[in-house]
Amino acid sequence: MINKFVDSVHEAVADVFDGATILTGGFGGAGHPTELIHALIDQGARELTVVNNNAGNHEVGLAALLKAGRVRKMICSFPKSSHSHVFNELYRTGKIELECVPQGTIAQRLQAAGAGLGGFYTRTSYGTELAKGKEVREIDGQFYVFEKPLHGDFAFVLAEKADRWGNLVYRKAARNFGPAMCMAAKTTIVQAKHLVELGDLDPEVIVTPGIFVNRVVQVANPEISS
Repeated sequence: MINKFVDSVHEAVADVFDGATILTGGFGGAGHPTELIHALIDQGARELTVVNNNAGNHEVGLAALLKAGRVRKMICSFPKSSHSHVFNELYRTGKIELECVPQGTIAQRLQAAGAGLGGFYTRTSYGTELAKGKEVREIDGQFYVFEKPLHGDFAFVLAEKADRWGNLVYRKAARNFGPAMCMAAKTTIVQAKHLVELGDLDPEVIVTPGIFVNRVVQVANPEISS
């Protein structure tokens, strides 16, 4: 019997290893898997590469992971978003690496990884510092930058509902990068507000099918759930 439910957030993240690349859902606070990240702090993995839309807010979730000194490199679109003072200080003092990727590009790199593509060409970032060292190609009179897929060892994702097969639905904007990250990671770990029985999710509204999910843990009252 397929059953992807696990009993605790600590069990869910127990096998995250030092040096792993972790894709974390979230657009600011919306869709941020806060409790999974806090469990990872307790677990102790270090030298992590983290992919997120931004670089944490205040001192919870991703910002707490950064403050604990567990992240070697951030790959994100908006490193200096509101209330990102933890990352700002780490970067200013040379304690963390940064790869800044335009938001549409980061989404497409994740999708390319999930689809098994070798990469894609985009006009975004051509002629800027972000294109430095990357292949540039002229196509029909326009210049394009080649971007590689963005794979993860683990994805941490927040869902609204999940069944024991790992089928997921999301709550509004909390969906953001979650579906693409589920497909782009070797192991996808989900914290869901509601665990439901098989058949309770209408197949027409399932966003992420369970084939892309490895573990699901219930967090009924997440710290950040918008």
